Amino acid sequence: MGLSLSAAAFANFQFMERAKRSAGYLAKLAVRYGSDKWGSHWYAPHYQTHFARFRWKRITLLEIGIGGDSDVKAGGGSLRAWKSFFPRAKVVGVDLYDKSAHRQRRIRTYQGDQADATFLKNVVAQEGPPDIIVDDGSHINEHVIRSFKTLFPLLKDGGIYAIEDTQTSYWPKYGGQLRNAPNSAHPTLLEFFKQLTDGLNHAEFLEPDYAASYYDNHIVAMHFYHNLLFIYKGMNDEGSNCVRNGYLRC
Repeated sequence: MGLSLSAAAFANFQFMERAKRSAGYLAKLAVRYGSDKWGSHWYAPHYQTHFARFRWKRITLLEIGIGGDSDVKAGGGSLRAWKSFFPRAKVVGVDLYDKSAHRQRRIRTYQGDQADATFLKNVVAQEGPPDIIVDDGSHINEHVIRSFKTLFPLLKDGGIYAIEDTQTSYWPKYGGQLRNAPNSAHPTLLEFFKQLTDGLNHAEFLEPDYAASYYDNHIVAMHFYHNLLFIYKGMNDEGSNCVRNGYLRC
């Protein structure tokens, strides 16, 4: 026999409280400011782990997607959570809709399309190269890939690019497709990023004429979680392990 609605709601409340206590400070901020990075999703602990080294630095964080759709006053919870978590940061939000109501000290907003490379470049030109980029925008596969191609080269070395809601890679409504369905001409966002994982080891390719791409040379780590992805930027120049101590191993 299942739980009654009230009992089920109470059990869920207990679970949420236990989870919140163990999830860390960023999860508490997400709850305080109404961000879906905790509760609707379970991203906050991963963000806290990966972003911890930036916590007390003067950084610029750029987030795509402010939330609340066309309501100018709705959304903005994540921007305020980031502002509190990074007390010395400048937080920049971009959205398809006007979100100027969320502007305050250390929070800037811009209205534009995340698939518009010129718009994104202009934002970076005005605010400076970001240390962290978070894509919580349309979640449309083509848009996510276009934004990454535009912004990743503008991300500072040592920076991190995060992408939320990667489950849309499997949802046709967002340009995704069923798992393993061939679509090389228009890869899903996860297909695109999975292909980039080979580039982490490009120095080991036994192809004399292979020309390393920008991503081969500048992606140093990738972390995949449930519906969440982190890409670390740096110089991927460790060289090959083919020859060690004078011995050819490949």
